[in-house]
Amino acid sequence: MLDGEEGPGLALAMRVVTRVAAAMGASKLLDISDAHIDSCLDHGQAGVDFASRLAAEGCQVRVPTTLNVSSLDLIHPDLYRGEERTALRARELMQYYEDMGCRPTWTCAPYQSERRPGFGQHIAWAESNAIVFANSVLGARTHRYGDFIDICAAITGRAPAAGLHLDENRYASLVVDVSSISQLLIERDVFYPVLGHLLGQVSGSRVPVIAGLPEQVNEDRLKAVGSAAASSGAVGMFHCVGSTPEAPDLAIACGGLDKATERLVVDMAMLCRARDELSTSASTDLGIVSLGTPHYSVSEFERLVRLMDGRQVHPSVSFYVSTGREVLTEIGLRGWVAELEAAGIQLVTDTCTYITPVMADCDGVAMTDSAKWAYYAPGNIGVDVVFGATEDCVESAVLGRVVRDDTVWSS
Repeated sequence: MLDGEEGPGLALAMRVVTRVAAAMGASKLLDISDAHIDSCLDHGQAGVDFASRLAAEGCQVRVPTTLNVSSLDLIHPDLYRGEERTALRARELMQYYEDMGCRPTWTCAPYQSERRPGFGQHIAWAESNAIVFANSVLGARTHRYGDFIDICAAITGRAPAAGLHLDENRYASLVVDVSSISQLLIERDVFYPVLGHLLGQVSGSRVPVIAGLPEQVNEDRLKAVGSAAASSGAVGMFHCVGSTPEAPDLAIACGGLDKATERLVVDMAMLCRARDELSTSASTDLGIVSLGTPHYSVSEFERLVRLMDGRQVHPSVSFYVSTGREVLTEIGLRGWVAELEAAGIQLVTDTCTYITPVMADCDGVAMTDSAKWAYYAPGNIGVDVVFGATEDCVESAVLGRVVRDDTVWSS
């Protein structure tokens, strides 16, 4: 491939892969069985030009390859509020990746698909929350890949034998002990994005292990931890003792307890500071509620339907929930799409509300249950954010003003 015997497109892709391998100190490449592409999201003309060149050379992916969120919601095109020329460029970019044989999944949560990588499989996934979920929860192996290297790995079927692909780089070097936190808080969903936000801050790019949680923490909660940690830090993998596949106990997660060089005992003051950092305003004037970053799962929609309980969103509030196409199909079959839309909730697919201009203008704050959305939205789209539990978001949307029950944080 590198010598051009299979065409100039593959030669370009392999040059990228081998240069990245050299930069990572890899002495060889390895075969991958799956890829997830983030570079289908429009960040400017350079991304379009790169994809155009590969597609024009007839490049095709060699492994099953999913596509991350794009810059457009093709199912709900009327939501787009940006410039037409930007939309046309985004659609052009999306088409190039489809032309190269990628599946038009348009989701940041490819792990919610029926088909997902298995334990120990080497893959090349981009998009920070997808990476950390694949490594941590599925036990698949991917480094923290980004734009251009992702599609080049998919086209060549190769990735550098380095980073989180290797055993020695997957052991925890930081123990984060939450055993002193009250069980009442641990039993609440809101605890997990806040823990993730703190985890990213204290871990940086290290692999941490969480100790002190009950066994078998569910996937939605682990998703919340990972997506937040990958935003506030550069976490590509974490362990959770008794819940993630490479951490049946603390010693195994650390590759021997002597390998964990640091231990952090988390207290309520740390968590409350982390929670407060996720809000940029104390205003109760609510304009927007945005859920689904990462994309909402079927079980998260089930909870949302239960919390709404047939009530209506206040007419002064725009309520958005982002999800993937497969999940949208499933909740449609269960009748939840019609129920949520009748309640005044707008579903968003193929993209995310903190990236693409789809949300209505408003004078109030935006409220979310996602630490990732709270971290990025102020800088990306210029809104003030209030972070709260899903229950808080729903109650606020119904009442038309921000309400939060903070009693659980004082226990």
